[in-house]
Amino acid sequence: MTELTRTQRDFRAAMANLSAAVNVITTDGPYGKAGMTVSAACSVTDSPPTMLVCVSRSSRSHAVLAGNGRIAVNVLGAGHEELARHFAGATRVPTEERFAGGPWDTETHGVPLLLGAPASVVGRIVADQELGSHSVLFVEVEAVASSAEHGALVYFQRRFHSLSREEPCTA
Repeated sequence: MTELTRTQRDFRAAMANLSAAVNVITTDGPYGKAGMTVSAACSVTDSPPTMLVCVSRSSRSHAVLAGNGRIAVNVLGAGHEELARHFAGATRVPTEERFAGGPWDTETHGVPLLLGAPASVVGRIVADQELGSHSVLFVEVEAVASSAEHGALVYFQRRFHSLSREEPCTA
């Protein structure tokens, strides 16, 4: 691996200060079942409802996600840190065993949905834009499940943080 430039190091340090929701992206289909933890996912538009997800092209899951063409974006809540670590590969749990760590609905939409997640969004990949080391997958939404009962899991300063829904921001 080549050494990072100063700008790359500075950029990584700055991005560590960007709080981000933690998500597990899942798929199942002819290319197999896969999932991975990502923090780069967000809404694009509601006309038509579309999200984007950034995925490293070097990830083993990249080809499976793109090949199947349908994914679920499972937004993780407070208490899902271990699941996030599993799907990030930090616990060395083999891919096929990662789905044992949570209650999954694999039947309703044909892709694994995490039961009890604050939100799960199912859709099909309608565009794939490659830039540098990543692909930006544009996902047109087919179905949504959400619950306001959970807190959030965020990534900040290279660590996971749980936020409860009872902690209002006061200005």
